[in-house]
Amino acid sequence: MPAYRFEALNAAGKSTSGLLEADNARTARAQLRARELVPLAVTPVSIAANASSGPRFTRRVFSPTGLAVWTRQLAGLVGSGLPVERALSALAEEAEGDRQRELVAHLKSEVNAGHPFARALGTAPREFDEIYRAVVAAGEQSGALGAVLDRLADDLEAQHALRAKLMGAMLYPAIVSTVALVIVIVLMTYVVPQIAGVFTSSKRALPALTVAMLALSDFVRQWGWAVALLAAGGATAFVLARRAEPFRERSDAALLKLPLVGRLARGYNAARFGGTLAMLAGAGVPILKALQAAAETLGNRAMRSDALDALVQVREGAPLASALAGKKRFPGLLAMFARLGEQTGTLPLMLGRASTQLSAEVQRRALAMATLLEPLLIVAMAVVVLLIMLAVLMPIMQLNTWVK
Repeated sequence: MPAYRFEALNAAGKSTSGLLEADNARTARAQLRARELVPLAVTPVSIAANASSGPRFTRRVFSPTGLAVWTRQLAGLVGSGLPVERALSALAEEAEGDRQRELVAHLKSEVNAGHPFARALGTAPREFDEIYRAVVAAGEQSGALGAVLDRLADDLEAQHALRAKLMGAMLYPAIVSTVALVIVIVLMTYVVPQIAGVFTSSKRALPALTVAMLALSDFVRQWGWAVALLAAGGATAFVLARRAEPFRERSDAALLKLPLVGRLARGYNAARFGGTLAMLAGAGVPILKALQAAAETLGNRAMRSDALDALVQVREGAPLASALAGKKRFPGLLAMFARLGEQTGTLPLMLGRASTQLSAEVQRRALAMATLLEPLLIVAMAVVVLLIMLAVLMPIMQLNTWVK
């Protein structure tokens, strides 16, 4: 039955709200009156997108961490023997907010209506992507939904941990770069002109460094806004151009060729591809469908194109390892583990190990790059500040010489 959110007045005249299940809004109001409540508003908990696709939630309810925790809780309840609808009822009661409670209530109503759990998840595609739904469908078909959900929670947590570590490694250099840029702009637009302007009235030749710094300061003050607008316009044009698939694939391919960032991008995408493929194959999803879904998780369009080409080769009868080995953008480690898995009949296990090793390598390289960038950025900022200070101090020392 559909779920409805209501607002009503009790016998004391106080407003109350909550959720209930009913065949339609009229039945929901009748239920409220049976509880001696005066209904003020009764609305469905979801927004209908169209008749064919059913209700859809337009804003995300779960954060990446929240989705992993919710999946883990659901896996524990289902694994203990509870039916899905009872597990969803328990999760609805323990929901952290109204929107999460409404979403879970909607999923429960879909399951109570006789729909498979994977189809119920499909009514909220922004919360549960295609891979999530494919894994759940495979778990339902195999009769091991609890174990599959537990594996899915592991994968969500691993992806979030890898993303968080990469962001953490890049955060400090980004902060240092921003602070350094702000300091240099303040010095060039305010401090240098104020101090060096005193010496320009002396009609004596200033040191070359001071002259160059003053010229740069004038340029920043007069044309800095134009440079900023040009940079913003260029960034906007680049973002808009990346909406075209051919340009995005070319730019992503160029990214993979960069010395440090390229290796990180290759490792991150390959780790995610291998982990997703291992999870889907381990859940019983057919290899072709698993390859299709895993390819869609690749943010790098060049590597996605290679994965889809590998899918075509596998469909034509080629082993997965051979198809991946022919794609040089994918690390050789992935093809090697895939070959071992095919030879031993443990493909999901070997792909999972490859994903783990690739993730560890990405984390190690990211931390090493961040460790190297930190002192380099500090030294670069110190050199810039030193040049600015010398540009200011050299006329002062020259003035002392003139006085003597």
